[in-house]
Amino acid sequence: MGVFVSKMMGYMFPNIECRTLMLGLDGAGKTTILYKLKLNETVNTIPTIGFNVETVTFQKVTLTVWDVGGQKRIRALWKYYFPNTTTLVFVVDSSDRERIPEVKEELYSLLEEPELAQAHLLVFANKQDMPNAITPNELSNKLDLPAIKNRQWFICGTNAHTGQGLYEGLMWVKDEMKS
Repeated sequence: MGVFVSKMMGYMFPNIECRTLMLGLDGAGKTTILYKLKLNETVNTIPTIGFNVETVTFQKVTLTVWDVGGQKRIRALWKYYFPNTTTLVFVVDSSDRERIPEVKEELYSLLEEPELAQAHLLVFANKQDMPNAITPNELSNKLDLPAIKNRQWFICGTNAHTGQGLYEGLMWVKDEMKS
């Protein structure tokens, strides 16, 4: 009887698969976020040359997360990771105010890509623990996120070391994937 109920629950409430592309400038905290989600640990990272890929499961949502390096010379390779992306997670170093124009330029370049046209956009305003960090609301305005009308988007403040805000973002992804 338990197997029958389990199978029925699986049919009624299936696991949702989500191909997630995590991008952002170098030093934003993408890899730290990935391994905080995967291992619930803060790991020492080095700049990502290439990519990391991990599967993260959160409340019946399985995310295959592709974390691609953000150095300027690697960004040209981002396009090879675009196909079949359902969610674009764009990580921003909220404490690096000088690079916000570059962040905006890269983000809007991504949003113009036809292969990402159907992707939901989650912006992690990372490093909220830093004294000079821009609030998510201020960052939303600086990146002109309210002007984005052609896709669903969400921004939340995060701290990759403590995990603050990460699950709020995943909850939004889960809700978007269900609808």
